Amino acid sequence: MNASPKIRRWRFTEVVVPARENAVNHPSLVRPLHKLPVAGSKGWSHQFDELPKLIVEMELDNGVVGLGEFYRGHSRSTVEATARRLLHEKLDRIPLQDIPVARCREHDGFELAIWDAFAKSHDLPLCNLLGGAVRKRVKVGAWTGHRLPEEIGPMAADFAARGYDCWKFKCDLEDDVAGWCRAIREAAPSMSVILDPNERWEYSHEVARRLRELAGIGNLLCLEDPLPRWMLHEYAMLKRLGLAAIVLHVSLPYIEHGQRVHDAIRAVQAGAVDGFNFNGGLAEFAQLGGIAAAAGLPCWHGSEVDLGILEAMYVHQAAAAPACVWPSDIFGRMIRKHDLLAEPLRIEPPYVHLPEGPGLGVQLDRDALALHCIQERIIE
Repeated sequence: MNASPKIRRWRFTEVVVPARENAVNHPSLVRPLHKLPVAGSKGWSHQFDELPKLIVEMELDNGVVGLGEFYRGHSRSTVEATARRLLHEKLDRIPLQDIPVARCREHDGFELAIWDAFAKSHDLPLCNLLGGAVRKRVKVGAWTGHRLPEEIGPMAADFAARGYDCWKFKCDLEDDVAGWCRAIREAAPSMSVILDPNERWEYSHEVARRLRELAGIGNLLCLEDPLPRWMLHEYAMLKRLGLAAIVLHVSLPYIEHGQRVHDAIRAVQAGAVDGFNFNGGLAEFAQLGGIAAAAGLPCWHGSEVDLGILEAMYVHQAAAAPACVWPSDIFGRMIRKHDLLAEPLRIEPPYVHLPEGPGLGVQLDRDALALHCIQERIIE
């Protein structure tokens, strides 16, 4: 029997990949979208593309390289300490369902590199480690941040012409979401809408008033996180109104917000939701998807407007999750100037195709990586 390969080297490349011009918000709307605190500053004070991302290449002593990508806002000290602790570990001694890394923002980047290397070592696509693909292409939607009313119709027509049939918006309490939806119905009659206030509609009566107006327009697919997430009794009340599908976003990387897998269970127990948006690493997303499937509820895979390695993971996860039928947030190359992939994910709206080949099925674009690199670190 061949000896199990060991982790020989870690290569970390820190990058800043800016958003395309006008791809997030209208230039007059200064509304940062990074929800978590940064270096002591409050959430919503930084735009997401200002923050570095970290690409990891985990090399085994048999030459296999596992790829990973960390969520923005990583801790360099946590990454380095964890990499040194895992160095020289045998791959088959690491339990994929419970890698020896504490629950933190950095967990999923290490997990992905380990799973990718394991799948490549066994010549398997990553989704096979999740039980296998139930679909070869995953539904995706268009996305935007905050927009002026006069932008909505032309943008909707453009997205529809490209093949998208769903458009997700960020929105605040002051936004005229009914006006947006009317403009979309006129410009793209078959397009549905996902509204995401990020818990900022504040009061259930404000939500109910908007839902009554939106119900008459008829193109709202669902409403995500309209109120603070702890108010499950209010979510249940809104669900009982029957005016729109009510969705809870369970984002396990939001460590500071205390989000956990059991949040999905509590929401089902409370009769508070019609579906979910899930973010999480490989093992825990599988748990979340299983909860949705067991409850008979649809879900989709969320994102933090990531680069190509994480988005490739999202495609594998969504392809292997029976309940993941709503449009997933896989649109990074639409928003950022590059995804750092040699070949971008094959997106033919309204679907993205499952990458082929072992592991994630994607390769890094070395030139793009070098162009956006701000720091590199090797640990061996």
